[in-house]
Amino acid sequence: MKIVIFGLTISSSWGNGHATLWRGLCKHVVRSGHSIVFFERDTPYYAAARDLHELPGGQLRLFTNWDDIRLTASSDLRDADVAIVTSYCPDALAATDLILSEGRAIPVFYDLDTPVTLARLMAGETVSYIGPRGLRDFALVLSFTGGPRVASEFRGRLGARDVRPLYGHVDADIHRPVPPQPHYRADLSYLGTYSEDRQRLLEMLFVAPARARQDLRFLIGGAQYPDTFPWSPNIYFVRHLPPSEHAPFFASSRLTLNVTRRAMAEMGWCPSGRLFEAAACGAPLLSDDWPGIGDFFAPGEEILIARDGQDALAALGMEGAQLRRLAQRACDRTMDQHTSDKRARELVSLLEQMASSGAHRQQSEEA
Repeated sequence: MKIVIFGLTISSSWGNGHATLWRGLCKHVVRSGHSIVFFERDTPYYAAARDLHELPGGQLRLFTNWDDIRLTASSDLRDADVAIVTSYCPDALAATDLILSEGRAIPVFYDLDTPVTLARLMAGETVSYIGPRGLRDFALVLSFTGGPRVASEFRGRLGARDVRPLYGHVDADIHRPVPPQPHYRADLSYLGTYSEDRQRLLEMLFVAPARARQDLRFLIGGAQYPDTFPWSPNIYFVRHLPPSEHAPFFASSRLTLNVTRRAMAEMGWCPSGRLFEAAACGAPLLSDDWPGIGDFFAPGEEILIARDGQDALAALGMEGAQLRRLAQRACDRTMDQHTSDKRARELVSLLEQMASSGAHRQQSEEA
């Protein structure tokens, strides 16, 4: 198949979770014999921190405005089998109109930000990447979030016909056990872009334990942290880490923390890709709690759950052998169920099912 994608970014991993996911997914889709064309608006925001300049085995098409690329996109769509539009794509509406007007490729929408999308819809806000017809024109809607609510919400609010989860994943070629590095050494680490809606939990599960355990070293890696962040002398900071540095970061952590954004935690069944990355690198996992977490890692056996600062301090006090056993089980689970290769096979299988069922042709006729 030829798959054309209109997305937020694959070229820059700075301040977003889309790029790393797309890189792993596209690489393994290409390895399985399919071709990828990825359209990305070339914004200064991402261009200044670009860490991928070409798509191995595929084509990356950067453009400054839609009018400049429309003819090229139209040409690519004429012989495409599938066209995917993603959440937060700045040209999502124009791309959707073009896909439907060409009428050749199976139209797919992939929401990598489902909890945010639904929260805005429920608040009566406009969602910039979804047009007035909702999702009814897409043969398939993929969601980064699963669980019991997503399909019914997308169907009821947006007219989606077929909704399937396509969860996060880890590229095991990049995220794997490596020797620890002294400059990343930490008793507890946290890797994530600053987010106001994570701050309360981050202060409870990371900052407060750091203040209580001045004898330990704490490390944050990420972008956009404000000067007002409540640092303490034993909290160290590494500004934005490209994916190539994730493995030594996690491998140097005695324990690493995951903090889930509020909308994701409330919706549930929305595992951060950081969980799988850390597990693949052999780091013991500590996470806030949310519905469905046990579907991905077994609490107490593959992951530790912290509901307050005392839970975090208890995890920090565990014996190294206990943490290593937990980390190994999480790594085994990740390699079995949550790799980019597995997600790519899931995606291709879903797309092949759509193609063989004639769902796209049926929708075109109904429209």
